[in-house]
This record gives sequence, structure tokens and C-alpha cells, in this order.
Amino acid sequence: MKYVVCVPDGCADEPHPDLGGRTPLEVADTPVLRALAARGEVGRAAVIPAGMPPGSDVGNLSILGFDPAEFHTGRAPIEAASLGLKLRADQVAYRCNLSTVDPDAGGPDGLMVDFAGGHPSTEAAAEVVAALDERFGRGAGEGLEFHPGVQYRHIMVAPKEWVDAECTPPHDLTDRPAVRPTGAVGDRLWDLMVASREVLAGFPEVGANQVWLWGQGFQPRLPSFAETYGLRAGMVTAVDLVRGLGVLTGMEVVDLPTATGWYDTDYEGKRDVALDALRDGADLFVIHVEATDEAGHAGNVEEKVRALENWDRRILSGLVEGLDAMGDWRLLLLPDHPTPLHLKTHTSDPVPYLLVDSRADGAGGVLTEPGVADRPVVDGHSLMRTLVEA
Repeated sequence: MKYVVCVPDGCADEPHPDLGGRTPLEVADTPVLRALAARGEVGRAAVIPAGMPPGSDVGNLSILGFDPAEFHTGRAPIEAASLGLKLRADQVAYRCNLSTVDPDAGGPDGLMVDFAGGHPSTEAAAEVVAALDERFGRGAGEGLEFHPGVQYRHIMVAPKEWVDAECTPPHDLTDRPAVRPTGAVGDRLWDLMVASREVLAGFPEVGANQVWLWGQGFQPRLPSFAETYGLRAGMVTAVDLVRGLGVLTGMEVVDLPTATGWYDTDYEGKRDVALDALRDGADLFVIHVEATDEAGHAGNVEEKVRALENWDRRILSGLVEGLDAMGDWRLLLLPDHPTPLHLKTHTSDPVPYLLVDSRADGAGGVLTEPGVADRPVVDGHSLMRTLVEA
């Protein structure tokens, strides 16, 4: 038996006027997905437990089968793990976005113009992070470290005393007034964020003009996926956060240079590395694509619909054929949270899920938000056990 988990990040949505009061899942031309839903089981899952922040860290932890209420310690330390960083007990990690804030608009702290800083290239961003580390980090000898990640997503490591702050995720502020951190070290964080503008001014080719610090926490101790579920598992993603969860749970994370966290990611490449890994002995493989989430944050209706259609014609069609050639298989597909286009940020609402077994047809259904509205809500972290133990 082979198992595949498909994660179209943030694809769940709400009715949108530009789509005639429908959602992207309702509008997108996805014949393969419709056929799978007609032969499978559809339902609703609470991937974000009550009271927890609706982020990809919490949602993907649920999808991998680990209860976030038990294991979640923060977003940034998960991403730090993806970069190979092993935090000491006296260190805390912060997510360090390269962002664009207009200091003269929105309010006293400015306006969040772009939480992703124009999506700089990874190479250009690495030069910025090196300059930040020289100015404020290891070059300054204050116990801070700046580590480059992918595009706009990077990591700052700080002494554990820096953990006491309330920070607003920048993607919650798109086109809204910026909100400075609060708490014991809130002012220190804000002073650092404002001071970073001097460094970013030296890189006019990068669309960002400052850093945004958030998502802090200590490195979690997650159990091994293989020991928990008895399966050899792999993963492909272009997002450090999701990669970090794979690293922390002992999954085999496949590097795909053509994979990006943007609309232009290599859909076929992700499909093919999944099939290759399963043929080479992996029992379970996770395919994660960020494009739907990015479109949601941008409020880009056309790109969100297109990303769902790319999932269908560039991943699912060939994936099903490849799995059929290997024998029996089961597939789970669901997003890690909704990212409604009109809100441009995440919500905690339950998401639609699809479970398909090649050996037997299920009750069938329609994988859309209205299509599962009358289904009972199951715990998101329970679905992995449902997938692999049937």
C-alpha cells in the first residue's frame, strides 16, 4: 500500500463577488479532483485547534498527524530546523520577514504594503541577511544571529530572554496599519525592525525596506513519523516551515531546485519526485504547494483559481496514473487552513478534505466548502491515522 498526502496550502475560501458568490474550489475546472471526490469520502476537518493561531505551522502539524495542542512551540523554530539550525535551550528563534512598510501611511507605525517584500530572489535576500547579521547580529556581538532562508522568509536567533513578546504576523496586516510588538521585549524588537531600514536602503533592487520579526519560540521535540506511524515517509515543499516539520519528524525531504513558494512552482516536478520516492521504497509521501495560499494573501482571484487548476492537470492526473501502476494506494487531500481572498489572511474555520482508497469506492461527494458544509467536523490531526490504518 502506498499513501499520498496532498496539501494545496490555504486553498479553502469563502464566497467571493468576483466569482459570482462562489469559492475558488467551486469555480476551478478540476475534472480529476471531481472524479476522485465522486469515488472517495469528503468531509470537514478542524486543522486549527480552538484557541490556536491559524497558521501553516499549526495546520501542517495537524496534517502530519501530530496534535498541535501538544507539540506546537512556535513557527520560527520549525523553520530554523529546516535550515539545519539546532537551537540551544537558551535560544529562541524569530521568523524574520523581508517586508515593505510605508512609514508615512496607515497610522503611527506605518502601513503594511507587502509582507513578502516583493518576493526577492533567494540569492538577493541572502546578501541582505548577511548585511543584517553584520550590523545587528554576530558582527555586533549582542547574542543575535540572522540566518538566510528562502525568498522573503528568514530566521533571527536571539537569547531566550527575547521570547516575551506579542507579535502580529505580517500577512495579517496586508494593506492595514502596521502593529508594533508588545510585551517585555516589544520595544526592543520594534527598534530593531525600524533600524533595519538603514540596511535595506542599501539594497534598492530588493523590494523590501525593513524586517518584520514574529512567530518566536523554542525548538520543539517532535516524535519520529516512522516510529509513530510505522511508515517510511518523504516530502517535497518549497516552504521552510513545512520542510522544518519534515526534518523534525525524520521525513526524507526531497530538494527540488525548480520548486518555489510562488505561482511559478514546478508542479510536475513535485508530482514526479513523489512517484519516484514511492517507487524507491517510501510508503507515504507529502506534496505541498504554496501557490493557493500566496494568491489568497494577495487577494488575487485569478491566480488562486489557476493554482487549483494546476493542481488538477499538472499533479493529480499523472499522480493517479502513477499510483495505479504501483498497486493499491490511498490519498488524503486537504489545505492547512483557509486563506480567504477578501481577507488576505488565514482563518481558523474547518477545511474540506478528501480521502480516496483505490481498493473500494466511498460514499462520494463534492470537495467544496458548500459541498461539505453539512458534514461533522473531525480533528485534523486524526486524519493521518485514518489514512494509514484503514
